[in-house]
Amino acid sequence: MKAHARVVAELDGTGRTVLRELRSMSPLTLIPKRGNGPVAIVHLVNSASSPLGGDELRLTLRVGPGARLRLAGVAATIALPGPRGEASVSTVDIEVGDGGELEYLPEPTVVTARARHVVELRASLSANARLCARDVLVLGRAGELPGRFTTSQHVVCGDVPLLRQTLDIDDVDVLAGRRVLATELRFGDPAVTPASGDWWSLTPLAAGGSLATALAHDAVTAHHALTLATRPV
Repeated sequence: MKAHARVVAELDGTGRTVLRELRSMSPLTLIPKRGNGPVAIVHLVNSASSPLGGDELRLTLRVGPGARLRLAGVAATIALPGPRGEASVSTVDIEVGDGGELEYLPEPTVVTARARHVVELRASLSANARLCARDVLVLGRAGELPGRFTTSQHVVCGDVPLLRQTLDIDDVDVLAGRRVLATELRFGDPAVTPASGDWWSLTPLAAGGSLATALAHDAVTAHHALTLATRPV
């Protein structure tokens, strides 16, 4: 299965953010929240059992100058094995214009036994843009051996790279026995200093922004650790 969903948010003449384009394609269903305001809110729902091995899912997010968009997940994504052992691929392609703001907050992705799942986030940001992008990956369901996942983040501001990293994980031993890896990338917030705590860290990026990372045995604890890492000092 191949699916491509797309959101385009722009600022109108009254200071509200409007959705100029909202295109869903099963299994990626986008549901806008009713009501007017400075921030457009869209919920992402996986409307079918997906991704299966061999699926290629793509989500495109475009935020125009001055617009504000929040895209939040509704339920966890379950990556399942394909019939021939092939990988599933989920790609998120982001552009945020000058003064635009995007919060990308999907629910966790669970990579089940024998599944191979690839997650790629690509973001192009203007100098005065703001981005908060969270990624929570879970190795296997409770009591289940993990599948394999590869996660990549490629983020630039203009022509300047902010973050380029790839992790390839298929065993909880790589995560010191933890099943959950959570990250939160922020750009456009006040500068931070390096910090760390129990199984979490906050790292300022050389070209601006920061990356918080947390390891945990469950997603709830991982979310709590990210909150500790990104709280204002």
